[in-house]
Amino acid sequence: MRRKRTYSQYKQGVYTPVGNKYKGSKRPVYRSSWELKFFRWCDATDSILEWTSESVVVPYTSPLTGRTARYIVDNTVKILEGGVVVKYLIEIKPKKQTQKPKSHGNKKNSTVLYENVTYIKNQAKWAAAEKWCKSRGYKFQILTEDHLFNQ
Repeated sequence: MRRKRTYSQYKQGVYTPVGNKYKGSKRPVYRSSWELKFFRWCDATDSILEWTSESVVVPYTSPLTGRTARYIVDNTVKILEGGVVVKYLIEIKPKKQTQKPKSHGNKKNSTVLYENVTYIKNQAKWAAAEKWCKSRGYKFQILTEDHLFNQ
């Protein structure tokens, strides 16, 4: 069962970067208000030296099909931290999708299945991203609503 992903229910659009920190080859597209908030934060934060959107593709093996698939990571950033430049791959996700789903008696079977498939797929993507980062001197960071809205 494959659930078609639609973004019409989320705030989306093309972002116009401010200044010259954005280093992507095309204008960044935000697929949620969370991504828009992150783009604005990157432009407004002095310690961010540069950033991109959807510029890194990490191959991973899909645990659902066993085939190689492409994971397009949300963002990259170069940040000046304590006088050192640190490179990050950034994924923006709801906290709920970073935790193993709980099966509750009141959930529909289709909801439980969708949540479990999403979790399993995300775990495979993130493991591949960690490996990619380790081989290239990056750090992998998942940002949730806790990071984006509790500051």
